[in-house]
Amino acid sequence: MSILVGNDTKLLVQGLGRDGSFQTSRMLDYGTNIVAAVHPRRQGLYFEEKVPYFSSVTEAVDRTGANTGIIFVPAPFAMDAIIEQIDAGIDLIICITEGIPIHDMIKVKAYLKGTDSKLIGPNCPGIITPKSRTKIGIIPGNIVRPGNIGVVSRSGTLTYEAIAQLVKNGYGQSTCIGIGGDPIHGISFTDTLKLFEQDEETKAIVLIGEIGGSKEQEAAAFIKSNVSKPVVAAIAGQTAPPGKRMGHAGAIVTGKLGLASEKNKALENAGAHLVESPAYIGEKIKQILS
Repeated sequence: MSILVGNDTKLLVQGLGRDGSFQTSRMLDYGTNIVAAVHPRRQGLYFEEKVPYFSSVTEAVDRTGANTGIIFVPAPFAMDAIIEQIDAGIDLIICITEGIPIHDMIKVKAYLKGTDSKLIGPNCPGIITPKSRTKIGIIPGNIVRPGNIGVVSRSGTLTYEAIAQLVKNGYGQSTCIGIGGDPIHGISFTDTLKLFEQDEETKAIVLIGEIGGSKEQEAAAFIKSNVSKPVVAAIAGQTAPPGKRMGHAGAIVTGKLGLASEKNKALENAGAHLVESPAYIGEKIKQILS
């Protein structure tokens, strides 16, 4: 099993410029079921002679039954692309785009309310499930292995590091998901932890957080009350100075809750197994499960 994507996924791609086209080729190579591409001036053509182009998301959904969408649209137009997918009834929307204005994401979050659509991202690497060969986003398919460890992270690069450490120690992944590093984004740690807890195939969970905000404390509260599976957690930015943004737009300490030390304390009190660096994730999982 997996969470959010799998054998039933029918993917629609929006934003096939240079980067979007490159990543779409990689997704096809991995085995992802891509049923539609959207471009207003390519109606009737095919991407790599496999994926039909449609002029709008609504037309693509009506013609192909697409239930999942990925967005590579540039930041100034990404809000409209997300809303177009919501209006078309897409169940799961993955937005890779970085640099979307905060006020645009405030509108998106309000628009999502009352709909059945879920959003991953923006500013995220996407999601991958090795067992079903479903890769939606930019997580390298060659580094993952089928298994029973769920991975959720705010950081794309640290997602890859966690996967590498797990594989090095002999563990594959059920699903790996990057929720995004912006201050305002779609599904949260808590949402993902709930899905991993319900997934029979997932036996343990890796959570990688960052300085800034209080999402890790919210995750800790959920773990303490609702998660029975082992959780290994790492917080990036242990030595970051207050008031300095470290990489992601959301990785800035503006109060006590945003400190790595406060996040570590909350997760440890919730029963999570802390590691001081993602480099030790695989070893900790091996210690817990062996």
